[in-house]
Amino acid sequence: MSLLITWIANSLAIYAVAYLMQSVDVASAGVAFLAGAVLTLINALVKPILVLLTLPLTVLTLGLFYFVVTAFCLWLASELVPGFLVQGTLSTIFASILVSLFSTLINRILSNAAAEPPERRR
Repeated sequence: MSLLITWIANSLAIYAVAYLMQSVDVASAGVAFLAGAVLTLINALVKPILVLLTLPLTVLTLGLFYFVVTAFCLWLASELVPGFLVQGTLSTIFASILVSLFSTLINRILSNAAAEPPERRR
């Protein structure tokens, strides 16, 4: 259930960032959901390895290199999904920060809604 919520949150976040930034282009809502699925898989499988490998550089830069790792994951997703395009290095870093913030917010909202007992939903 957690992976599904993360996928939906990433998809909605990508779609929102594409709406806000001209350097991020999503062809359709279906492409946004495909990009969200790919980004969720990259964040689950590739990102932990990258974080571990770049840990000395992340510590040396007081955590700022983590933004580069996150941007790389977003760029990789844009390379793998046709119809999803992120242009420019700084735009990719800024877009990855926005996607992370929006995704975290949406994820918390959806997780709280899913965890709420049925009698409280009325």
